[in-house]
Amino acid sequence: MTRIFATLIAMSAASPAFAAKGPFFSLTNSNFVVLIAFLLFIAVLLYLKVPSLLGGLLDKRAAGIQGELDEARALREEAQTLLASYERKQKEVQEQADRIVAHAKEEAAEAAEAAKADLKKSIARRLQAAEDQIASAEQSAVKEVKDKAVVIAVAAAKDVIAKQMTAESGNALIDDAIAQVDAKLH
Repeated sequence: MTRIFATLIAMSAASPAFAAKGPFFSLTNSNFVVLIAFLLFIAVLLYLKVPSLLGGLLDKRAAGIQGELDEARALREEAQTLLASYERKQKEVQEQADRIVAHAKEEAAEAAEAAKADLKKSIARRLQAAEDQIASAEQSAVKEVKDKAVVIAVAAAKDVIAKQMTAESGNALIDDAIAQVDAKLH
């Protein structure tokens, strides 16, 4: 464990600042050599126009990103336009559906009223037909009773006349009837 602490202390003590010895502008000074190498590296980068290439690449990338942003903005606006269009159409369809429902309710109410009126007329016709049938049945019954009464009266008269009539009175009645018919015909 003490060995680890010793190694850590040695590493922290040996910093790059303490590595250079001697005059600064000497090729034996590592700091000067590193500075020269760095300046040469920068000069080579400038000679090869790396900053302008990097700038061009960055500009291209920025233009591509801007194009994508413009396209995304255009798509968003188009989507908002479509959404507004669909909302407007949905509202129109809803209004049309409401009008259809209201019209259907009105027609249903009118049909119900017409059905009530038809039902009243049908009931009135049926009542009238029933009353007519009752009147016809009454007339038929009265006629039947009268016919039966006539038949019974004729039969009773026949019996009474048959019991009271003799041959002479029968012949007189026949002659009288013939005379009446002859007078009415001429």
